[in-house]
Amino acid sequence: MTDRAPPLVTDDLTLFAAALPDLGALAGLDLGDKTIGVAVSDLRRSVASPLSTIRRTKFTADAEALLTLTRARDIRGLILGLPRNMDGSEGPRAQSTRAFARNLSRISDLPIAFWDERLSTVAAERALLLADTSRKRRSEVIDHVAAGFILQGALDRLGHVRRL
Repeated sequence: MTDRAPPLVTDDLTLFAAALPDLGALAGLDLGDKTIGVAVSDLRRSVASPLSTIRRTKFTADAEALLTLTRARDIRGLILGLPRNMDGSEGPRAQSTRAFARNLSRISDLPIAFWDERLSTVAAERALLLADTSRKRRSEVIDHVAAGFILQGALDRLGHVRRL
C-alpha cells in the first residue's frame, strides 16, 4: 500500500483545470478497441496536434507505451474521449473507457478528464476527406486525428474555464 493520494479522474473540467500547473502540455486520447489515438497540446494549451497511434495489445503494454510517451513529452494531464451514445447515455464503450482511466490512475499520477467525443471521428474523417487524403493514409491517421479533435474541444473549454 502506498501513501500517495489517487490522481484526479473526473468529468468536470473545472476540477481538472485546478489540478494542473499553469503551464504544460496535455495529451488527448481516442481510445478504441484496437488502437489509441494520441494528440498533444502546446505548453500553453492552445493548440492540439495529432501525434501517433498506439496499437493495443493488453492493458499493461498499452499503459507502458502511453506513459513512455507522456514522460518523453512532459505531459501534465490526460483528456480521454468518452464515447457517449447520441442520446447522451453511456454504453459499454464508455464503461470500458472509464475502466481504462481507473486502471491508469493506479499507475500514474497524471490527472485525467473525460471529454464527450461524439462525432469526433466523423469530424476527423471529414477533415481528412477535405484534405484529399488517400483512403490508405486516412486509415493510418484517423485515430490520432480524432484524438486531436477531442483534445482541441477540451482545450477550448479549458481556456474558457481559466478566464472565469
